[in-house]
Amino acid sequence: MKKAGLLPGLFLTVIIAATMVVTGCENDLKDLKKISANEATKPVQRYTNVDVIWSDSAKVKAHMTSPLMLDYTKVAKPYTEMPKGVKVIFYDANLQQTCTITSEYAIRHVAEKVIELRKNVVGTNVKGETFHSDELIWDENTRQIHSDKPVHVQMTDGSILDGLNFVSDEGLNHWKFGPSTGIIHVDSKQIGQ
Repeated sequence: MKKAGLLPGLFLTVIIAATMVVTGCENDLKDLKKISANEATKPVQRYTNVDVIWSDSAKVKAHMTSPLMLDYTKVAKPYTEMPKGVKVIFYDANLQQTCTITSEYAIRHVAEKVIELRKNVVGTNVKGETFHSDELIWDENTRQIHSDKPVHVQMTDGSILDGLNFVSDEGLNHWKFGPSTGIIHVDSKQIGQ
């Protein structure tokens, strides 16, 4: 008779233990999935004092420096982030500097070969024209720089242009706007007076 009283107690203990194990595993799996998702969004590599040279057919076309670069390659669309700013110097076929662009933040979309330069973006071409914007986008494929954000241009003669739909070559030498306003300085000799 003692055995009959022991079996229900043992059975109840086994049921409670099995329930705890199943519940514990379920929470552990949820925690593992959460940790795994967080790890996937962390950078794979962290680089400091970065110095990158882009070349085409052994000719340098751009030189980029940044104090910090984070490489995110374990995501669906790999990208590289430069959260502490970037400086890019562009060169022509004769290795002559054509322009310099700096920004406080940049992100490079690896597959698309596009770099978004953001926050206090300043570009200067060899003519001395200065370009200010919150965003300029460098497309390595088309070799163009463009923006749909407002761009302010200070020309060497003091003329000022503000516009949207900015597009230019990599050297910021041949550029144009969509809708724009500005103050243009004109020499009276040029208008026939």
